[in-house]
Amino acid sequence: MMELALIARKAIEKYFENEKYMPNSEDRKKYYEKKACFITLTINNTLRGCIGSLIASKPLWQDVVDNAINAAFNDYRFPPLKKEELGQVKIEVSILSEPAQIKYKNHTELLNKIKKNYGIILERNGKSSTFLPQVWEQIKDKRKFLEELSLKAGLEQSAWKKAKIYYYTVKAEKE
Repeated sequence: MMELALIARKAIEKYFENEKYMPNSEDRKKYYEKKACFITLTINNTLRGCIGSLIASKPLWQDVVDNAINAAFNDYRFPPLKKEELGQVKIEVSILSEPAQIKYKNHTELLNKIKKNYGIILERNGKSSTFLPQVWEQIKDKRKFLEELSLKAGLEQSAWKKAKIYYYTVKAEKE
């Protein structure tokens, strides 16, 4: 599966040359199934860009290409990637399962249903946010994880207690 990170890297390289990257026909055929993915860029284990799709709407290879370019150049939290940074960048591709809603009666039940291999999507009052399962490495406490997700969505810290919560799993590939 290492090929997906290579597709992402080539897409970014071609973007610097003002060209669109088109994987070869073998890779396009292999990754033609519609899947959602996130592309995470890091330099020295520090986040440098992360953008993705939550819902599968295009062939996986195309989602990888689009999200790689967006993570490198359109993540509002970071300046666009510079060509000289590309050699330091490590790329991770996370392929998402289809999200499913977690039904719960109270926040204690919700905390009990969440597993630490889940990516979580929080929705409330028309706002939403997500954390990939890899974020559990930094935020190990379930309550804190949901509080940070609430803040990321631009909501109050306790919004998770009354939010719609969805989960997904990922297959991740790192360079």
